[in-house]
Amino acid sequence: MLRPSSFRPALRSRAVRSTRFASTGSNPQLEAAQKKAQDVFSSTQQTATKAFENAKKIAGPLGETAGKYLARATKSAGPLGERAGKLMGTYKEPVLYNFTVFREILKQVYRAEGLSPPSSIDVVRSAYRTMWTNATSKAFWQKTISSGEVARLGVYALEAYGIFKIGEMVGRRSIVGYKLD
Repeated sequence: MLRPSSFRPALRSRAVRSTRFASTGSNPQLEAAQKKAQDVFSSTQQTATKAFENAKKIAGPLGETAGKYLARATKSAGPLGERAGKLMGTYKEPVLYNFTVFREILKQVYRAEGLSPPSSIDVVRSAYRTMWTNATSKAFWQKTISSGEVARLGVYALEAYGIFKIGEMVGRRSIVGYKLD
């Protein structure tokens, strides 16, 4: 009768042979696929690097300033700031990249809508003067009520009030009331 220990070397040699045969065999299709994957990865990496560099260039002083402030904040926070930076770890670059992408989208919207800051103080004064005359004019309110624009103005007023209240909550660092000691 054969002992079980006599089968073990035979089984081991088969496992080693099959593993060795699979790993040492030259497969041209596998090599071509690996080469293509490496080429795609390197081209994607180069494209991403170029996009990131372009985003940095377009961001200009704002991107550099944000980076400087981030570095200063990390340095001034001391060990806690360093820990926070380490906790972000690999997420730091994607967060900064997404910030630059968001800024680029805002720039595109800014250009597409033809937005621009006021060219002079007179433009700002005339805009506020127009708002004040409309707010105090009886004819404006009659026209607004008859045309149904009151609902739109009400929604705008509600949005402004909500933004004001959120600002108050952030300012006092509490949802309800002030923290008194």
